[in-house]
Amino acid sequence: MPHQGPLPSWSLCPHIQEMAQEELKMGGLRTPYQAAPVQSTVINIPSEPHVPDHVVWSLFNTLFLNCCCLGFVAYVYSVKSRDQKMVGNMIGAQSHASTAKYLNIFSTVLGLLGILVFIILLTTGTVMSFQALSQMMGQQGH
Repeated sequence: MPHQGPLPSWSLCPHIQEMAQEELKMGGLRTPYQAAPVQSTVINIPSEPHVPDHVVWSLFNTLFLNCCCLGFVAYVYSVKSRDQKMVGNMIGAQSHASTAKYLNIFSTVLGLLGILVFIILLTTGTVMSFQALSQMMGQQGH
């Protein structure tokens, strides 16, 4: 049944009036209502172990530091590692990736040593050529 009379005023509800006065004294700040603690569910999804296949490194060694074709062989093992990872054989992928890593290390070291030796030979050969040329010019002048 709906209420037929006038709504109660502040004077008719002393309890509400006391609460309002208390709020004014506190500056309008009241502690928020504390609800039940929020429960959350955590689902752990096991991730596959990360197996680096070293394809980029192998490709770099194949194109730029392909000493004794080690870069190309490393690239082949890197592709094999990636194939094994796609199939789901993580042990095979790890084995091929490890082989590719070692081949890449050897290819990089041998390639950098070859470049270093080439630079040394080039600079010493240039210096020796200039010395020989200057001696020849000095002998022709006498």
